[in-house]
Amino acid sequence: MNKRRGLLRLAAVSFAASAAAPAGALTHALRPQPRLTQAQSRAFQAWMIRIVSEQVNRGPSPRWHHRDCAGLVRFAVNEALAVHDAKWMRANGIRSDARLPPELELTAGQANLRNRWVQTGGTVGHFVTAIALVQNNSRFVAREVSQALPGDLLFYDQGDMQHLMVWMGTSIAYHTGTVTTDDNGLRMVGIRQLMNWKDTRWQPAANNPNFAGVYRLMFLS
Repeated sequence: MNKRRGLLRLAAVSFAASAAAPAGALTHALRPQPRLTQAQSRAFQAWMIRIVSEQVNRGPSPRWHHRDCAGLVRFAVNEALAVHDAKWMRANGIRSDARLPPELELTAGQANLRNRWVQTGGTVGHFVTAIALVQNNSRFVAREVSQALPGDLLFYDQGDMQHLMVWMGTSIAYHTGTVTTDDNGLRMVGIRQLMNWKDTRWQPAANNPNFAGVYRLMFLS
């Protein structure tokens, strides 16, 4: 119980004192990184939602190798930051149409955000756990999902296990962490359904001690 409460306190540090301040005791682990403009951020969020939706609706891409909640986020973020040319479209099985978001038009520095996650201890690499993704690569927004924007992360601490979900706008997408021959582990549920979830540990409510809150990726404006 003390371990769980300690993790929650660390994960849910308020940013009221400084909007640019990193969360918790891991200040030393964060590296300066370029940020996307507001227009780029909106385009990124739209691409991330489209990519997550594709995984849920059509099944996971074979290019997504680590099938768990953090793996879903890493895959969607990296693919949202990619150049979405004809080669990318073919590789991801997405047809070009008028509903596609605009390109991000990243600078060289912004393009280097792909596959560069700040890990526990401050090293940078392609892999990051759920808790390090939140603590080292995201900023706290609120305990209320009403403050979430598409592409934001809902972080849960269940004591010996941490879990991420992706806010899609009116629903939440996540991976259960298990895969069978009949179940790819992907889920999408409406916010009302999740707020009334029978297992209250998974309700994204401010009075749920297992819900640390809503987090936004650090490089978004």
